[in-house]
Amino acid sequence: MAATIKTASEIEKMRFAGKLASEVLNMIGEHVVKGATTEHLDRLCHNYIVDVQGCIPAPLHYGNPPFPKSVCTSVNHVICHGIPSDKKLKDGDIVNIDVTVIKDGYHGDTSKMFVVGKPSIMAERLIKVTQECLYKGIALVRPGARLGDIGHVIQTHAQHHNYSVVQEYCGHGIGATFHEDPQVVHYGQPNTGEEIVAGMCFTIEPMINAGKRHSKMLPDKWTVVTKDRSLSAQWEHTLLVTETGVEILTHRDDETIPRIINHS
Repeated sequence: MAATIKTASEIEKMRFAGKLASEVLNMIGEHVVKGATTEHLDRLCHNYIVDVQGCIPAPLHYGNPPFPKSVCTSVNHVICHGIPSDKKLKDGDIVNIDVTVIKDGYHGDTSKMFVVGKPSIMAERLIKVTQECLYKGIALVRPGARLGDIGHVIQTHAQHHNYSVVQEYCGHGIGATFHEDPQVVHYGQPNTGEEIVAGMCFTIEPMINAGKRHSKMLPDKWTVVTKDRSLSAQWEHTLLVTETGVEILTHRDDETIPRIINHS
């Protein structure tokens, strides 16, 4: 199936949903501390999404088996889809919190890395390079580019720093449906893949490992970890392709990049 091109009214709904998703990450940051459980973080996010924002947490009951929580919390060697639990966070842990909200039928999807206390030099570097991978991918989004361009620049940057790119999981189209076409992989060759056109909405969400790229799924059928138990990091934004470039729909207040990146 081809990507769904969003109408003007759909774009406005996507903007609002994206803004709300980013606000959840802004809210939760001060609670990511030593001794907190990811289950507690999930409950705070759930209450904020439902009671304050009037939204629906998209992950809750999603998929088969149904995901049991409202956000994903992936700690240390967990690549993605970590299920919040009663295990307490400790100094030096790194945590990806992945938030997707539904507002007026449209999805906003974003994730951010958090650090508990002081990170190791290795963890700090991995987090930084992974965020750079995301931004380098975003900078290439414009009409006429191809999805392979995004994957290539992400893979090149990660491997330049001796990191590996998880290949089993990828970004995706998004709108009224949580996961739409196209798939946006984070590796590949330039000038390959689907052509990017104005009105597309999709996520870029590179998962970068400090060790080898290989992953395995735990028996809960959701949690994905690095096979070699190396650290993993991820950052995610929902994007709108404009006539001249890209708009970051889930831009956060704490980011130094501009909300809109224009290409002349």
